[in-house]
Amino acid sequence: MKLTLKIITVLFISLLVSCGGKEEKKEETFSYQKKEATEKKEAPKVEKTVKASEKIDLTNKGVGPIKSVDLSADIDQSMATKGEDVFKKMCTACHRTDKKFIGPAPTGILERRTPEWVMNMILNPEEMTKSDPLAKELLMEFNGSPMANQNLTEAEARAVLEYFRTLK
Repeated sequence: MKLTLKIITVLFISLLVSCGGKEEKKEETFSYQKKEATEKKEAPKVEKTVKASEKIDLTNKGVGPIKSVDLSADIDQSMATKGEDVFKKMCTACHRTDKKFIGPAPTGILERRTPEWVMNMILNPEEMTKSDPLAKELLMEFNGSPMANQNLTEAEARAVLEYFRTLK
């Protein structure tokens, strides 16, 4: 019993000696908090890029057979109705009138593009995506999905353009 008491006492004293009196140095640990920089640096200026579908270019007439289109102040409703039929039959596989789908939405297109550009894109999509810079950007924006040539006549393309004028 005396031996057990001596062993417990020695262990207790050695425990006290080993734990007491030492000053612990705190190591710097990793922190998710961002330290404030002592010297304020200017952030690099980032130019906001505008999507090709949102760019406004009312000077480019595109590449193709259409050099000039005269639009009257009033919309020709019979032509617009024919254009709507053509659009529904030939274009709705890739286009929705009011939202992005496989291709861009035509709503408000004449606020961003010339009528000649629109008709040339309808009539001559292959050459437009090869030669016209804006059409190239659109091709990239829409994941490289080229517009299919629907082989419309100029009269049908003009009717579709008139239909686009009715979309607000």
